[in-house]
Amino acid sequence: MLRALSIRRIVIVDALDLEFGAGLTTLTGETGAGKSILLDSLGLALGARADAGLAQAGAKAASVIAEFELPADHPVWRRLADAEVDADGALLLRRTLGQDGRSRAFINDQPVSVGLLRAVGDDIAEVHGQFEQHGLLNPARHREILDAAGGLAGAVAKTEAAWSAWRAAVDMLEEARARAETAQRDEAFLRHAVEELERLAAEAGEESALADRRAFLLGRGRLSEALAVAVQALEQAEAGSAIRRGERALARVAEAADGRFDAALAALERAGIELDEAERALGDAAQALDADPGALEETENRLFALRDAARKHNVQGDALPDLLEKLSRDLDLIDRAEDRLNELNAAAEAARQAYVDTAGRLSDGRTKAAKRLEKATLKELPPLKLERADFAVETERQADETGWGPTGMDRVRFLARANPGQPFGPMHKVASGGELARFALALRVVLAASGAAGTLVFDEVDAGVGGATAAAVGERLKRLAGGVQALVVTHSPQVAALGDRHYRVEKSEASGRVSSSVTLLEGDARREELARMLSGAAVTAEARAQADRLLEDA
Repeated sequence: MLRALSIRRIVIVDALDLEFGAGLTTLTGETGAGKSILLDSLGLALGARADAGLAQAGAKAASVIAEFELPADHPVWRRLADAEVDADGALLLRRTLGQDGRSRAFINDQPVSVGLLRAVGDDIAEVHGQFEQHGLLNPARHREILDAAGGLAGAVAKTEAAWSAWRAAVDMLEEARARAETAQRDEAFLRHAVEELERLAAEAGEESALADRRAFLLGRGRLSEALAVAVQALEQAEAGSAIRRGERALARVAEAADGRFDAALAALERAGIELDEAERALGDAAQALDADPGALEETENRLFALRDAARKHNVQGDALPDLLEKLSRDLDLIDRAEDRLNELNAAAEAARQAYVDTAGRLSDGRTKAAKRLEKATLKELPPLKLERADFAVETERQADETGWGPTGMDRVRFLARANPGQPFGPMHKVASGGELARFALALRVVLAASGAAGTLVFDEVDAGVGGATAAAVGERLKRLAGGVQALVVTHSPQVAALGDRHYRVEKSEASGRVSSSVTLLEGDARREELARMLSGAAVTAEARAQADRLLEDA
């Protein structure tokens, strides 16, 4: 719902701040007073095309701010979140316009593209009348509107799911085809590489282990020298003989020592044992170093073979087992490519058929909904002085798959003709401004709240009509305003009297300069405005009495 509209330096409006509420708001005033400027300003805030002529002469920039209040589940919040625009429950649309016609768009004070501003505007408001259309008369939204009117949300969701499943199956098929084609081109290389890697039989972590072993073997000379020094030191010291002589000397007198030599004897015994162990360990180590004189050559040959293969395939040596597994899978794909591709192709065809069946049911539902919408709308046309007009909903199923999508296979258009015998065409091309607004009113009454934006704006929907037709227009506007916010620019006193609030737009001149202002009318002021609309420049007592009756009947 539109809460407020602030306009600065737009044509003859210097500064204007308006507040709006729920229900029906009517705007009246003499021709040329500036009513169209208000709608042009609102259109600018909703993303309409900028016109340099809207900026007030001499002003650096013109601006419009529209404040909307929307429910928490409104789809516009998702659109803003996807665009990374902050939203905290309030929605401020701002547009600035320079003398050169360049404009800037803002949502909640964040710079955005005019395209996003317009998309948001289409989500929250419909503007029908003399200028560029939003909402019902926008052909891009006709399919969405028909689906909402026909209660087809569930069928659309099923079609979207079927479309996604089909596209996923096609993607899998195309990916498999691409891999198979690539593998077939490289088949000879693959077979040679697999055979070579299988002969090499690299193991995980083998290169690292071989590198460590090579480093060890390269240092074997220094290790042998160290062992020789250790053995020589023990041999020269005759440590074993010295320990054994000491042990025998103490053992001969141990009994006389009454236990005092026991600890020393035990220590000498342990030392003899440890020394024997040390000599055996040194011998084993020396034997190990000399056990395989060809170990270094063998290790290096294996290591260098792994590294050569790794360089050839541009991988790390430890990755060779994984490479063999991958190349083997690619070969396996070649060997069974035809069977696999046939499986995937069958799956894609089945998914396509499921989509066609689901989208076909949706098309049938749209055809039925279109007939209902046509019939109901045609009933609304005669009371709105469109008795010679005709309305049709065209649902064309696209034979070319390029026209298919997640929402089905149909192109939906709302068509009209102003007089019998004329061809049907887009409503905005076959109807005048007033007729166009009344077409939109008839449609919106039929649709009620189906897919409706929260704010509906009608510009001179009663143009060229009066009496019973104006009353019919007013009654329908009032009915609409029971569910959504409705704003109408009107020259009809019957319509103006039905408003929950009534604004008068006036033009005045001071110091040779013309400006426009807007006044909220209440009580006698509102009666006087209705009387003026009824009688013209000279307000009569009869006009005032009739204005009273209109307000009483409202």
